[in-house]
Amino acid sequence: MARKRALVVDDSKSARVILSRMLEKYDIEVDMAEAAEQAIEYLKNNRPDAIFMDHLMPGMDGLQAVQAIKSNPQTAMIPIMMYTSQEGELYVGQARALGAMGVLPKQVRPVDVSKVLYELHLLPDRRDMTEPVLAPVELIGGAAVQRAPAATPGIDWGRRVETAVKDQAVDLRRFIVASLDSFASRIISDVRDSPPAPPMDLAPPAVRRAQPTWHWAAGIAAACLIALVFASVWLVAREELSKSRTEVAALTSANSELQRARLDLSATVKDLTAALATASTVAGGLPGAPGAAGGLGAATRVEPVPYGEIPFDRGRLEVLRELLSKLETQGFRGLVKITSLPGLFCLSGNATDGFTPAAASLLASKCDVIGNPFEESLSGQQRQSLAFANLIAGVRQRTAGAITVAIENGGSGRLSTAYPPRTESLTAGEWNRAAAVNNRVEFLAENAPGAVTTAQ
Repeated sequence: MARKRALVVDDSKSARVILSRMLEKYDIEVDMAEAAEQAIEYLKNNRPDAIFMDHLMPGMDGLQAVQAIKSNPQTAMIPIMMYTSQEGELYVGQARALGAMGVLPKQVRPVDVSKVLYELHLLPDRRDMTEPVLAPVELIGGAAVQRAPAATPGIDWGRRVETAVKDQAVDLRRFIVASLDSFASRIISDVRDSPPAPPMDLAPPAVRRAQPTWHWAAGIAAACLIALVFASVWLVAREELSKSRTEVAALTSANSELQRARLDLSATVKDLTAALATASTVAGGLPGAPGAAGGLGAATRVEPVPYGEIPFDRGRLEVLRELLSKLETQGFRGLVKITSLPGLFCLSGNATDGFTPAAASLLASKCDVIGNPFEESLSGQQRQSLAFANLIAGVRQRTAGAITVAIENGGSGRLSTAYPPRTESLTAGEWNRAAAVNNRVEFLAENAPGAVTTAQ
């Protein structure tokens, strides 16, 4: 069977390499292109089985490339999956309307890649696809907090063990009955085929002495067979019970880990809530807050960014929309500066499969990386979502340039809270609580020189 071939189109070299390594694990040949124009030139002489297309690229973007490929009859049948940080129902609907099959997020796990490959028919067999590619999140106080998976109903392992033993006993009883029936049929057949025995009173003495011996031998053989069957039943039941005990012990251990993770998540949520309260206090000088000159000032509003999210999207999008609405209402003229400041997280993982925040109980000295590789991998265009960019362009157009928005990366040097001292007993949970507060976006509204703002 010929190997499947995929084309990965992305201007980021690291993103191309990460996805290509995941695909090669499934015995898929991978070709790469760093621009949409290069991909279209490649398709003139090659026909891959699927295309993974980035959205934000210099020159022609991903959606324009999808439209060009689908409008060409020679390439229209090639399935295309968007491989991008963009998300949301609006973007997915726009991509599908142009011909793409869906959206594969860049922060993707290998198990999610396999599910997409089944959807694209690049793997021969269907597998379990009940787990979603994207985990549901909920906005709490303006910050996106991932919900813990719903607890599954408790499993009555005692009932399962009892049922398994009963089923095994039924099968063994059937085996015993079948064996005894076969043994009885063989005895009856032997008796019918043997010549009739003379009456015992007329038989020779040797025959009369040998007759009872045959019956005793048959009885002993039947007893041995029954004992062997019951011994087999006992051994099988003991083995099943041992397996069940092992499964119960494993589930108990997993439940303990889940409880610890739940406690760690609760502590993180409390820290984020405290950070949000601090940010709201600091934001008192923003539009509509008392104490700022004319209702506007140079005070800063801070919004936390969970690890793995692009800074200019999600909850920060709603904050910017509310801020710009107030500024327009008050006749503001000036600059809105939006700065992303990455936190340095204690992470586990590798460059191939990606990094995730380490378990809270892990010692900080055992972390694979202390940093923010996700933030470092983003280019300028990848740091903001399509909706964020459209909102900025819209306010500039509506106000004829009276309100301008500037986006910048402030680096990890400006801390909102100090990281704990690195001691031998320091845990990843303690370190990451400080990193979650430092991983933030700051909003600053500055009046233009000489501008007069009327507060309403």
